This record gives sequence, C-alpha cells and structure tokens, in this order.
Amino acid sequence: MLLRIPGVLDAAQLAGLLEQLDRVGWADGTLTAGFQSASVKANLQLPESDPLARELSTRVLAALERSPTFISAALPRHVYPPLFNCYREGMSFGAHVDNAVRQIPGTHFRMRTDLSATLFLSAPGAYDGGELVIEDTYGAHRVKLDAGDLVLYPAGSLHRVEPVTRGRRLAAFFWVQSMVRDDADRTLLFELDHAIRGLTANGAGSDGLLQLTCCYHNLLRRWADV
Repeated sequence: MLLRIPGVLDAAQLAGLLEQLDRVGWADGTLTAGFQSASVKANLQLPESDPLARELSTRVLAALERSPTFISAALPRHVYPPLFNCYREGMSFGAHVDNAVRQIPGTHFRMRTDLSATLFLSAPGAYDGGELVIEDTYGAHRVKLDAGDLVLYPAGSLHRVEPVTRGRRLAAFFWVQSMVRDDADRTLLFELDHAIRGLTANGAGSDGLLQLTCCYHNLLRRWADV
C-alpha cells in the first residue's frame, strides 16, 4: 500500500521544527547508509546522537500518535525514531532498498522494517526536483507532498530521491515494524477500518456496524503479532 497522509504536522508544529532545523549542524548522510546505499547517497543528515535530533524526533512521534490514519494504516508495533535529512542543489539518493532490519541506536533492540515513511517538511515550491520515486508492480510513483504531509509505503520497495536542482528539501524519515507483517493483510484491515469510520459518520445502523467491527477485530486477532 502506498498512502498519502495529509496534515500529520499542523502549521505551528511545522514552523517550530523548521526554526530548529535552520540552526542545526548537518553531517554527511552516508554515515547511516548501508553498503549498497552509501554508493548512491548524496545528502546531509542530522546526527542521531545530537540532542536536538532526539527532541525533534520525539515531536514527530507524538504527532504520529495523534494521527488516526497513520495508526490505522501502519498498525505500528515499533517505530524507529524519526531521522532528518537535507538535500541541497545537486544532491540526490539513487535507487536503493531499505535495510530489512535496523538496530535502534544506543540499544540492543532490533526491529524489522515493514514500512518506510517520509514526512515532507519543505513546501513543494521551495525547491525543484527532489521527488521521491517509489517503484511497484504498477510502475514508478513520483511523490512530492505539501509540508506536513507523510507518505507511507512498503519498505521492500525500490525507491530513490531525484536530484534537487534549486532550493533545499527537508524531510523526516523513519521505518515501522507493523503488528501485521503482510502488506496485503494490512491493506485489507485499513480499508475495512476506513469503511467502518465512513459508515459511522453517515449514521449507518448499529447492527451492521457491530458485525463489521467484529470482523475487523477478529481478522486483526488472527494476523497480529504483538
């Protein structure tokens, strides 16, 4: 499932993040790349050990917890602490696939990456190029969202960031280990939950909603790994 989630950050939250990011010391982004990715990665990244990086990461996590769409789509078991990157003119990230397993810095804990996410922090008019291109069986999808919007997609997808030709592209990115490992199962649950919410908003009969809700939770019970 490739999903756009609008408004994960509101205007005030976004302004606060950008104000802080204007004062940070960026580092070479290849420091956190795997062997294959390092050869095609040319960007800047806020070091994970930076106290400000941890503070901003906590803010993004809090915003994700308040997003019903993110919770419904990702069914998160573990979320990797969000990281922050910067692409200036001439920078890009060639085609790559994200590592299947990542270790949380400073811990012995490892998580499987089922989903990848990019939270756009720069307005699309602030830079040229810099599209996130995600490939699946339907072809290549070019993603360039409004500031504060997030794209969620399977971590096993081949993807790249096109060269930035003007301005600066700022984003947060992270990975999710879902309670439901299979993407098709997660998609079915998300669509069912979306339908239940829509029917509820439209005043559907309680008996039908109760049956659908039972189906949702029994499917989740069958597939969830918690």
